[in-house]
Amino acid sequence: MIYIVMGVSGCGKSTVGKMLSEKLCIPFYDADDYHFPENIKKMANGIPLTDADRKPWLTLLADKIKEWERAGGAVLACSALKQIYRDYLSSTTTDVVKFVYLEGDKALLHSRLTSRESHFMPDTLLDSQLQTLEPPVDAITVSIAHPLDAMLTQILKEVNL
Repeated sequence: MIYIVMGVSGCGKSTVGKMLSEKLCIPFYDADDYHFPENIKKMANGIPLTDADRKPWLTLLADKIKEWERAGGAVLACSALKQIYRDYLSSTTTDVVKFVYLEGDKALLHSRLTSRESHFMPDTLLDSQLQTLEPPVDAITVSIAHPLDAMLTQILKEVNL
């Protein structure tokens, strides 16, 4: 399986994704590591990405997902804000991708973003991400208001581990 831990910036995708990968004994990858330099520059300057900006990145990730499936599975932290992005990410495989949606309110997300260091995504893009977000209907949904251990327990329970 490929588990994609998704949500807006600041929800804890990387933290939860790393914990999940350790429990499942499969590799962890962060979609941010696959962004092209021009996209990172745009976001760092407070400019939201367009669908056209995201397409080459999503294509690369979809190809990687196919590789990771062949290698035995993985956990990927990826915003995957729109359904079309999620469909694209899972397009290279069949019944292999499971989304884990980290859901949180704007105040909590904003407080997390303003307290983190050394990330290219500024807190000023939170509103743009929340406007773009299409909450998934077919994902494991976990509230970020819960402690990390409780979040991980819920995810593992829902993936039957």
